[in-house]
Amino acid sequence: MGGVSIWHWIVVGVIVMLLFGRGKVSELMGDVAKGIKSFKKGMAEDDEPTPSATNVDPKVIDHTQASNAAAQAQAKTEHKA
Repeated sequence: MGGVSIWHWIVVGVIVMLLFGRGKVSELMGDVAKGIKSFKKGMAEDDEPTPSATNVDPKVIDHTQASNAAAQAQAKTEHKA
């Protein structure tokens, strides 16, 4: 019970070629190559930084907008009264 030699791989290759034929094996390898290319393309797209609409730090709270909105709401209610 030795290791797997080159002759074992040759026999396995011949059996696969007999079962599937040369056309199927080459098609399969072509599909694998397309899959690898699309995977690499997807990884390259993920590495690029995506520009966001606003570059605002989510930890920073802008109190001026909140106070302006509150002041406008208060002014509207005063005008109605």
